[in-house]
Amino acid sequence: MNLRHALVLVPALVFSSILCPAAETQTATEDVPALLDFREVVQQAREEVFPAVVYIKTRREALEEGRQATAESAGSGVIISEDGLVLSNWHVVERAIDVRCLLSDGRAMRASVLGTDRTTDLALLRLHFDDGDATDPLPTAPLGDSTGLREGDFVMAMGAPWGLNRSVTLGIIACADRYLPGSSEYSLWLQTDASISPGNSGGPLVNSEGDVVGINTLGILTGGDLGFAVPTETINELLPRLRQRGEVQWTWTGLQLQPLRDFERNTYFDADTGVVVADTDPASPARAAGLRGGDRIVAINGRAVTALSAEALPGIRRHLGLLPPDVPIELDLVRDDAEWTILLEPREKGAVEGREIALRRWDMTVKAINQFEAPDLYFHQPGGVFLYGVRRPGNAMNSGFRPRDIILEIDGRPVASLDDVESAHESALERLDERTRARFTVLRNGLRRQLVLEFARDYDR
Repeated sequence: MNLRHALVLVPALVFSSILCPAAETQTATEDVPALLDFREVVQQAREEVFPAVVYIKTRREALEEGRQATAESAGSGVIISEDGLVLSNWHVVERAIDVRCLLSDGRAMRASVLGTDRTTDLALLRLHFDDGDATDPLPTAPLGDSTGLREGDFVMAMGAPWGLNRSVTLGIIACADRYLPGSSEYSLWLQTDASISPGNSGGPLVNSEGDVVGINTLGILTGGDLGFAVPTETINELLPRLRQRGEVQWTWTGLQLQPLRDFERNTYFDADTGVVVADTDPASPARAAGLRGGDRIVAINGRAVTALSAEALPGIRRHLGLLPPDVPIELDLVRDDAEWTILLEPREKGAVEGREIALRRWDMTVKAINQFEAPDLYFHQPGGVFLYGVRRPGNAMNSGFRPRDIILEIDGRPVASLDDVESAHESALERLDERTRARFTVLRNGLRRQLVLEFARDYDR
């Protein structure tokens, strides 16, 4: 029996016991097995997936506080293959230097990170077997199809909330196609009221048939249960790339897209097909190809595209992002009521997060500016370096430095890369007996400032 249909009978049982005369009590009693069927459906779905849920503990490198340190974090995952592939979240294993997994049968295994994608917050791990583990088969969970989910369908969120090993919470799909501005570049989300707490990240969202339909990723703890999962519609498309390449290898066009009916901007276009180009990024393939704001793209390589609302944008962006790099594509578009065909050559997107280093004596960590991670800083200084973390207490803090300051010069020498900053730091350490000050030129909120870093004190002593 379908879980949705089984649960509909529950209120009927309650009303029968209150309103029906004694002669009709037998009818209500005959309906009791339907309620039991509902419990059996939930239990069966749980048994299909719960043994494959993995509790993950990581030791990771942390640079946010202005110094190099290690921190422990916990999350969840689900085993999807008998050879030990585990699906989880990128943020669960971010900067991990050691990953340990606890299986449902009590076995503890180390794991390595096989592939990650920061943009969709997905990670693929591989369990490492000891000699004694290889003889025992691993429980696995099947990846289902999230496209058939509808609002009101029952789901279960499984994982390790608050580091408490395993749990199951029950809820419904509150929205099957949730668009979250700023977090929906390539994928929509499954919104559920099944409780998703810290530690649930990376665990499976399971339907009533016992299929994994999403990976739990986001949770809001105030104002009621509000959780979000990456749907398997996205996962199934990206998983082969994570397995084979270790990354998705997105390509980049620089197109900023807008739906035909943009409620948020109160803008509505007189058309029912295509997607509108809102703008193009500077120095992007789209701008080089001559695309303009207001163009309406109706087909990509002959494949029709339409975004009536914002919910259709992630699918179009994902299609563009998975096209091969350096291979021209044809865009059919409408401009000023005339039909155009423009050739555009996507290029590899590359890193979406800048590299980081710690400068111990200066008590700061610095990071390369990345246009996808920090577009506001990139606007001021493409390819530069900014302060990622400032140690408290520490020399940088005492000298007036702040996180997100862009470093332009050190002692009069231009800074264009992390290597420049690292070289200046090493030179300063070599001359500690002669000089313990360095003059910085930084850009803060678009304004240049001169700061003198005093680093005579060693805060690690």
